[in-house]
Amino acid sequence: VGVDWTSVVPAGDRVELPAYAFQHERYWPRPVASGDVSAVGQESLDHHLLGASVGLPTGGAVLTGRLSQSSHPWLQDHTVGGQTLVPGTAFAEMALRAGDQVGTGFLRELILQKPLALPTRTGVALQVTVGTPDETGDRPVEVFSRPSDDAAWECHATGLLGETPATVPAESTPWPPPGSQPVDVTGFYDGLADAGYGYGPAFQGLRALWRDGDTLYAEVELPETADAAGFGIHPALLDAALHAAAVTADTDTTTGTRLPFAWNGVALHATEATVLRVVLTTTPDGLNVRATDPTGAPVVTIDTLVLREITPDTLRQTGEQHLRDALFTVDWTRLPDPGTTPPDTSPWLRLDPAGPTPQTATAPPVAVLTLPDPRPQRTCRRTPSTAPPATCSAPSRTGSPTTATSTPVWWSSPAGPSPPCPARG
Repeated sequence: VGVDWTSVVPAGDRVELPAYAFQHERYWPRPVASGDVSAVGQESLDHHLLGASVGLPTGGAVLTGRLSQSSHPWLQDHTVGGQTLVPGTAFAEMALRAGDQVGTGFLRELILQKPLALPTRTGVALQVTVGTPDETGDRPVEVFSRPSDDAAWECHATGLLGETPATVPAESTPWPPPGSQPVDVTGFYDGLADAGYGYGPAFQGLRALWRDGDTLYAEVELPETADAAGFGIHPALLDAALHAAAVTADTDTTTGTRLPFAWNGVALHATEATVLRVVLTTTPDGLNVRATDPTGAPVVTIDTLVLREITPDTLRQTGEQHLRDALFTVDWTRLPDPGTTPPDTSPWLRLDPAGPTPQTATAPPVAVLTLPDPRPQRTCRRTPSTAPPATCSAPSRTGSPTTATSTPVWWSSPAGPSPPCPARG
């Protein structure tokens, strides 16, 4: 029965629904880690990635933290090949913070060993370990993660920490430098998406770009969706400072998706910056990076940064994505031949229930009686033998006793053999 809704619902205007997915906005407060870590012998850290530190008797330290897409939603805006990866700038930020904890805040070297993919629903535990100083004062640093308490720790980065270098003077060059040519950045991030970089709003910080030969000048800004508090330098801001390097490969279609691989000579001169003026110079050893604030005061300098291509196979082997999307099948495993041969059935005696009992000179080792399906009854015939037959106490289906011999008798049908004759007990 049709319902006339006009009697209860007044007439209204029809509106077109958007063709794209609805934008979700979360109103529930996000979980915040709390608790007095000093009660369990740790030192609390005012850092957005690392929450506690433990000093070691040997002079080193272990810094701990936890990352997830729910506790650090800005990390959802950094995807490569469809996977949410912790940016290499975050490893540099954690190593610098660990160096500050033990008085060696200069990141002399940091090599990224393996990408860290964040699971969709759960998080990962972090440990940054700092070793004892060598004869030059440098300390080893390593960054580990594991998805659960019963999982093994995986190393993602190793490097060396040293004493903080001398103060870098402020830049006095006009901005943008004379002679540099502006580069149109319209659709810049759309082009990066085609190359495999999935940068969301938190990582789309490039605002302007100029070029002068092998040197690039960029202005980057931390979007309002990210907060600089609790960082030496926000990984999204430093990552945006490196995005302009993609322009140096605009004529090379073989570079693929490149990510930071080796950091050398990283020094942080100011904290919690939100706007950077960046100078990137291509050298034979890598990319030289100098970043200042709008007044020219130095914020971060990188002697050389080496980018390396990451392959789709490496991404598929990283994190939980390759397990979640895997199609599992049953595979039969061939076992080794035990070396046995099938039995010889040529001396067996085959009986016909409708015919006479064959006469043999010697008793066969096995007598086979074939019955049709369904089996109306079972009868047992003894094989010829010189010994007198013995009466079996087990009745047959016909009610008459069967005879037992020294030859086992098997019941057989088109469906297969049955157990031995009951006369054999």
